[in-house]
Amino acid sequence: MFGATVLVPILTGLSISVTLLCAGVGTLLFHFLAKGKVPAFLGSSFAFLGGFAVVAPMVDGMPNTEMLPYACGGIVIAGLLYVVVVALIKVFGIKRVMRLFPPVVTGPIIILIGLILAPSAITNCQANWLLAVITMLLIIGCNIWGKGMIKIIPILLGVIGSYLLAVIFDADVRANLVANVSEAKWFALPIKMEQTVFGLFASGNVDAHKLLTAVITIVPLSLATMVEHIGDVSAISSTCNRNYIENPGLHRTLMGDGLATTLAALFGAPANTTYGENTGVLALSRIYDPRVIRIAAVLAMLFSFSPKFAAVISSMPGGTIGGVSLVLYG
Repeated sequence: MFGATVLVPILTGLSISVTLLCAGVGTLLFHFLAKGKVPAFLGSSFAFLGGFAVVAPMVDGMPNTEMLPYACGGIVIAGLLYVVVVALIKVFGIKRVMRLFPPVVTGPIIILIGLILAPSAITNCQANWLLAVITMLLIIGCNIWGKGMIKIIPILLGVIGSYLLAVIFDADVRANLVANVSEAKWFALPIKMEQTVFGLFASGNVDAHKLLTAVITIVPLSLATMVEHIGDVSAISSTCNRNYIENPGLHRTLMGDGLATTLAALFGAPANTTYGENTGVLALSRIYDPRVIRIAAVLAMLFSFSPKFAAVISSMPGGTIGGVSLVLYG
């Protein structure tokens, strides 16, 4: 789950360290609300990238520090919408509620996300088209011809492979990596209050129009992520031969996903979501013990306290990011 989780903050300008911390905390919160029964990991959601691109677009490759808290404010409300849907499920039942989210509604939302983000992918590729193509070939090759774990983690292998090639053959990438890592501390607290929604309101300079625009732009995207969640939980249920839709119940898993998203956004991290890669790992390893997922969550939290680790990730060349982006949504 690591490759996609850290790619979202790279594309949006959010903090990698805070993202890892909130992925870990969100996963543990999900497990608590789901009675510790569902072996699911919550990582960064790609579905909201289109909202970030509209509300807080990168400026000359740099984070839009003014608008990112507003975008996170929209994510906070999107997460709370899960709670509303959970209440509707409890009152009317899952079948009646899901009639409100047919593929003809959620499909165009997902299509528009890709169309909005395609120019961003091309912009990153233009930094080094050769490296972008190599990244794409590595990911596609691992996905088509890979066996076992290689087929499960093509994104991570594509990133690592192209990144290593860039470090070996590109002096600028190598120098940038060395400089960033040498300047970073070994240990530091990941959360910076000025980058959070709390910091936005504490400043006393909240623009209500910008916040409302962010909410209107981002909240509808949660319709797609809720349907994605149901699909993921169903797939995990099938893989583990257990009905997690019934026990602990979809209302609990949806609640965990939504509250984890709201919690992450409050502290300046992207929305959380259950990962489809989760099912592949379970099917391959045949280890369905949720405690393994919780250990992974704790490891993500530990990595979040190392700025040197975040510096390695943030030094990833634009060509690599572009190649991954084209495969994922471009």
